[in-house]
Order: sequence, then C-alpha cells, then structure tokens
Amino acid sequence: MTITQLKYVLAVAEAKNFTKAAQKTFVTQPTLSMQIQKLEEELEIVIFDRSTKPIELTPIGQKIVTQAKSIVNESNRMQDVVDQEKGFIGGEFKIGIIPTVMPTLLPMFLKNFTNKYPKVQLKIEELTTDEIISKLKRGHLDAAIAATPLEQEKIKERVIYYEPFVAYIPEGHKLSEKEKINVDDLDLDDLLLLEDGHCFRDGIINLCKSNAAISEDHFQLQSGSFETLIKLSNEGLGMTLLPYLHTLDIPERQLSKLRYFEEPSPAREVSLIYSTNELKLQIINAMYDVIAGVVRGAIRFQDVKIVSPIK
Repeated sequence: MTITQLKYVLAVAEAKNFTKAAQKTFVTQPTLSMQIQKLEEELEIVIFDRSTKPIELTPIGQKIVTQAKSIVNESNRMQDVVDQEKGFIGGEFKIGIIPTVMPTLLPMFLKNFTNKYPKVQLKIEELTTDEIISKLKRGHLDAAIAATPLEQEKIKERVIYYEPFVAYIPEGHKLSEKEKINVDDLDLDDLLLLEDGHCFRDGIINLCKSNAAISEDHFQLQSGSFETLIKLSNEGLGMTLLPYLHTLDIPERQLSKLRYFEEPSPAREVSLIYSTNELKLQIINAMYDVIAGVVRGAIRFQDVKIVSPIK
C-alpha cells in the first residue's frame, strides 16, 4: 500500500470517474486503474462499484476513503513539520476569498505579503461561503477569508477584524437628514440588496429580522455588486448598506451620503478560516499577521455588535 495509491482512490471517489481522476492526478487512466486494482487485491476488497454510472463507492469503500483521507492528511503534515522546523515559509498556498471582501482587502495586503514571503506561490479564488466550506472540507483550499461565525465542524476560525456596516442614503430619502441612524430605522422594503448567495446580504436580512418578521418576498431589486447598488441608490430607488472598507473608495462627492450607525454599530466578523488539521500553519500564521497589521490601520471602530452571516 502506498500514499500514491490512496491519493488515486480519493481522486476517483470525488470525481466518480476514472478518466477525470487520472487527469486531475496527472497520470494516465490505465496507470491509475492498475494502482487502485493492486490496492484492492492487497486488501482483498472492492473499493468501487464499477458497474454504476457514475462510479460509486462500495460500503467498505466508503470506510476506506474515510481512512485514506486521514492517512493522506497525516502524510502531508510530515512535510509541514519539516518546513516549520527549518523555518521555511514557501510552496503553493490555495486561498479562497468571499466576493464582498476580495476587492477591498486583497489590494491592501497582497503586495506586502508577496514581498515579505516571495517563496509562497499564492493561488487565490473568489468563492461564495458555501463553496469555501465545501473546498476546505475536501482539502481543495488551504485557507479562506470569510465572514464568520460559520459554526462548522472541522473548520477553525481566527478573527482578523470587525467591519461595521455603513448606510448609503441618497438625497431626499427619509433618513437623509439624520446624522446617525439606528437599526430600528431600517426597512427591508426600502433596502437595495446584493443578490442571493452573498453572506453580506444574509447578514443584512438577519439584522433587519431581529426587529420584525419580514418576508423575503418583499425584495425585488437586487444586484451582484456594491457599485451597482450605489448607482441605483443615486437614482432614488432606495438606500443600501455597505461594508466599511468599501466606503474608503467612494468618490468625495458622494461621501455626504454615508451615514454611520449609533453605537454599538452592526458589523460583520471577518476571519481567516482553515481546516482543523492545520496543514501549512506557518503560512496561515504569516498571512494572518500581514493582514491584521494592515487592517488595524484602516478600521478603528471598537464598539460593534456582530451580525451573523448564516441564513
């Protein structure tokens, strides 16, 4: 039995197809099939039911895959132990970032991080929270940046910062004369929201529903970007809420339309999250330190109330 054979088993279990698994593991399909067959013969079991389409795991195959994941993870940890002992911070590092954080946070820390740790090959993906959770659990990401708490087993959350919500209120709006607003002022029927799938949208809905039970059927106007929401708001179609870091890029002529909340300000918690197996922890720690150092200078709010991103 070899680690390579176990990796082939995991690839087939995920792809449910020998050809796709071979492509993913960069070997020929006959080589992959032969190695899995050798493993089955050694264990005297059948891991995959090849008569089904897509290929399915046999009952004993499911147990083998669970154990294989543990063994492969532990084998990867061995290289981590060596890297940490040597003080080496490098190699490929796959990180996912949610869409409402990516455009504001990434430019703030990316250059600093790559300059400080040039041996790390970052692979960055913009992903929804659900995609991030799935990829972390399957080992397809080393870490991610997302709104928390997520209450997920086998995922650790390390808070980087708390980002307040800021209201963007057009001229002539019923709240435009207020210097500061309160959560009780919010009306979901009057709020322009991100489209479904964004945790920032879910956080706003949770914030408003804490005051009254409101049906989501009332929402009609939704968009995939904050820039579009701002433009629609300027047309008098309603107000919107923005994450604080996004307001730093708003043109000076529009700054008068921003309104902050009375303290404690509603805010989202943004964390660096990763698997409890703590693979590549030295890179995770390095990234945390760089991001935290940059963000502390941008966000000075202290008295905040965290809004859940969970539906």
